[in-house]
Amino acid sequence: MAQNVFDFRGAVRYIFGCGSLARLGAEAATFGQKALLVVDPALADAGILDRIVSAAEQGGVKTTVFKEFQQEPEPTEADAAAALAKKKKCDLVIGVGGGSGMDLAKAAAVLVANPGKAVDYVGVGLVPKPGLPTIMVPTTAGTGSEVTWTAVFTRRAEKAKGGINSPFLYPSLALLDPELTLTVPPDLTAATGMDALCHAIEAFTSVKANPLSDLAAQEAIALIAEYLPQAYADGRNILAREKMMLGSLLAGMALANAGVTAVHALSYPMGAIFGVPHGLANAVLLPYVMAYNAIGSPDKFALVAELLGENVDNLSTREAAQRAAKAVHDLMTDLELPDTLNDVGIPIDALEDLADKAMNLGRVLENNPRRIDRDDALFIYDEAYGLPSDDECDGCDECDDDCEDDCEE
Repeated sequence: MAQNVFDFRGAVRYIFGCGSLARLGAEAATFGQKALLVVDPALADAGILDRIVSAAEQGGVKTTVFKEFQQEPEPTEADAAAALAKKKKCDLVIGVGGGSGMDLAKAAAVLVANPGKAVDYVGVGLVPKPGLPTIMVPTTAGTGSEVTWTAVFTRRAEKAKGGINSPFLYPSLALLDPELTLTVPPDLTAATGMDALCHAIEAFTSVKANPLSDLAAQEAIALIAEYLPQAYADGRNILAREKMMLGSLLAGMALANAGVTAVHALSYPMGAIFGVPHGLANAVLLPYVMAYNAIGSPDKFALVAELLGENVDNLSTREAAQRAAKAVHDLMTDLELPDTLNDVGIPIDALEDLADKAMNLGRVLENNPRRIDRDDALFIYDEAYGLPSDDECDGCDECDDDCEDDCEE
């Protein structure tokens, strides 16, 4: 059967490599002389902010810093950033940090040139026209936001997350310097790295995958499987940091074109309601969703297992596909990450509500390689919660007096 027509998009340009931050000023100057610099607040204390400002100034670009926002920001914080850019008559926006800073920067850039507020554009294709040019400078190897068309926001009052999705959010330039990740602590290295792995696996197994997204996703999976444990074990390992940033970039390119699947649909409510960091929520859910999805795309999951380092010789396709989730579990053990919902503070009585909320992410669930309804979502949450099996269960704080019944759920 012939391949369906597809397109493939991303940032306009990419600059990658150790020391590439030195090019920021000259590149920024091609867009103008005044930049809004959106930077994760924690980076100011880490010394990275000073390096970014200095690099911009070397190109004659003056910066106005915006760093008063939360991790996983609210739409109103993008409104505030855009208002500051307008007040200072900025010519471009530079986003620095993880997904929070870069997403906010992309949204602020389009808000400068479009009426209304950020919340007005949550959805797909709602932004009327392009905004200011943007340069994205990631300081973690995880989100891939430097090459995507999405800016995700958390509306805490509504206990909901949603993204602005528009081709006008694709950055003008993605500048990736692996040296900026050398100070990322081990726990954040692990969580952001697993986020990137999640993007790659979801994009690879999405029903909207295409040959180009598959190439990017496969290489990302292989790179992350090999180099994430090394980057976690020794953050000074510049080769591991470089390969992880490349893996994250490729995963971002894949997800921007093929989309994500049920992991993201199920993780969004965990962040919106309980504040579980996005990368960690994805990591915890990933192997359980993979186990559920394996029969929906066995050939691809079998290849994922192989890319993750599993020996699948002499195994049937079905058996090899089942090894993929195991490989992710093993990787999370190496990274000392929590691997159940219970471990990240999700109460058992919240699972029904989480399943209801996940069903609101229909656009994401449509990408899933296996049909998933509310009962299926609840089944996955139950599996991920970490309840003991019947033969292990002899009473616990979570289940109180009805332990056996709860375990059967």
